[in-house]
Amino acid sequence: MCGRYAASRSPEDLAGIFEIEKWEPEEALEPDYNVAPTKEVYAVLDRALKDAADPRPVRQLRTLKWGLVPSWSKTPEGGARMINARAETVHEKPSYRRAFSSRRCILPADGYYEWVTGKQERDLEVEGKKKRPRKQPYFVTPADGSVFAMAGLYEFWRDGTLPDDHPRAWWVTCSVITTEAETDPLAASPEDGPHTLAEIHPRMPLMLTPDRWDAWLDPARTDVGELRGLLAPPPPGLMRAYPVATAVSNVRNNGPELLTELAAPEEGTLF
Repeated sequence: MCGRYAASRSPEDLAGIFEIEKWEPEEALEPDYNVAPTKEVYAVLDRALKDAADPRPVRQLRTLKWGLVPSWSKTPEGGARMINARAETVHEKPSYRRAFSSRRCILPADGYYEWVTGKQERDLEVEGKKKRPRKQPYFVTPADGSVFAMAGLYEFWRDGTLPDDHPRAWWVTCSVITTEAETDPLAASPEDGPHTLAEIHPRMPLMLTPDRWDAWLDPARTDVGELRGLLAPPPPGLMRAYPVATAVSNVRNNGPELLTELAAPEEGTLF
């Protein structure tokens, strides 16, 4: 799954990477090293500009809320639970299928966090000596330092209790698409840590390689079979994973130090 990630790149940096044609400086976000559900996040999408004479899609960098609210929802309260959509079923689930057809986006990140229960902790849990095992967080990121382009969906939701001109009348929300975690060896991993993404968690965010960006973002592509083909996992061996401080487990902590690689998992959380 994807329940927390880091996104520190500036809009200027993202504009160059994704060939952005339009973004609003007033919507710029501060670097976020502990992105959690319901937070505002950057999304890259292709969409015609509102009230523009030219109907062509424009590559935009938008600020959306993480946690998709389907257009037909009566309230937005379920958005916090809809942060992930499974690649295997996204085309048929009522909450996602309309967005999958025409409202796809890329959610740029540095990488994502995932928590692993240490072996010593698991053994204590099995023996009944510890009910809540301590988990070691790992940061998973492209080994070459490139952007982690997560496949995503976005949706519009209208708050019928507010007038049209109210700034909160329309919500634009998003979800990360996940897939089965890779079982091939990581490009790099600690000697005493997990050596595949599947050893960390059975699911992972679906990373889109640059050769798929244009096709994924193109709203004119609506054929379900063709779109599902874009959800194939990326080539193996592109990622590395390393242990980080358990401070990231508290969403109130936020700063570049959260990405600092530990020489070994913290005491009591050994893999």
